[in-house]
Formats: sequence, C-alpha cells, structure tokens
Amino acid sequence: MKLLVINGPNLNMLGIREPDIYGRQTYKDLVDYVNQICAQKGIDCQVFQSNHEGDIVDKIQAAYGNTDGIVINPAAYTHTSVAILDALKAVCIPAVEVHLSDVNSRESFRHISYAGMACEKTYAGFGFEGYKMAIEYLEGKSNL
Repeated sequence: MKLLVINGPNLNMLGIREPDIYGRQTYKDLVDYVNQICAQKGIDCQVFQSNHEGDIVDKIQAAYGNTDGIVINPAAYTHTSVAILDALKAVCIPAVEVHLSDVNSRESFRHISYAGMACEKTYAGFGFEGYKMAIEYLEGKSNL
C-alpha cells in the first residue's frame, strides 16, 4: 500500500506556534511518528508539507495512478481552498482529513471544511493519534 500524507501551512511550525492548541511536539516529531506507524505496517509512505496552496494541489494531482490513499491536514486551507477540494475530487483517491485540534470547538469559521467534502472521514482533536487513525482506516479499506 502506498500512502501520501499531506500537511498544509504552518504545520512546519509545530511546537512553536500556539503550543497550547497544537502541542509542544515538533513537525519532525510528527513526520517520525507517521513514518514509524507506516513502517510497522509495511506501508510505503511519503510525507509532504507546504505553505503554498498550488504546491499541495500539484502533489495531489501527482498522486493520481500511483497512490492508494491520502491523509491530509490542509490546516488553514481547510476553510478556504476550493482548489484543494477540486484536486481531491479529480484524482478519486480515498482520502481522510486530519486536524490536530478539535476544529469544531474553535472559532466558527473553522467549522467549514472544503477539503473534508472530498474525504471519507475526518479525525479532529486527537493530536498525532489522528494520523494513526487515518492510516489505519485507509489500511483497512485497501486490503492490500
């Protein structure tokens, strides 16, 4: 099984940015966590982060035909990016949305997820564990 894990803007600042909301673990800690889970499960995983919407769209499009599932934390683009929504819909790859914080208990503008409209599930408020939940969901779905 091949997974693409996409992280959006400011996630590279984990551990620095609002640690009371996002925790004190770093982005490197997150990447190591995801890679460790995938290695234990024999899943081929690529982790990607960008602060640029077009780069995220390009990465989703490039996954077409060679990726079995996408785990995406669109971060701030969750609430603004129809382009990411359209890219996810275009490639028809099973996708799961992840958020470190419980976005539904935060500001009202965070309650709308464009990317989530193209995802099969959303895990929000579980911290790093949400990534594991998303990976396991896609692993169970693929039976590969």
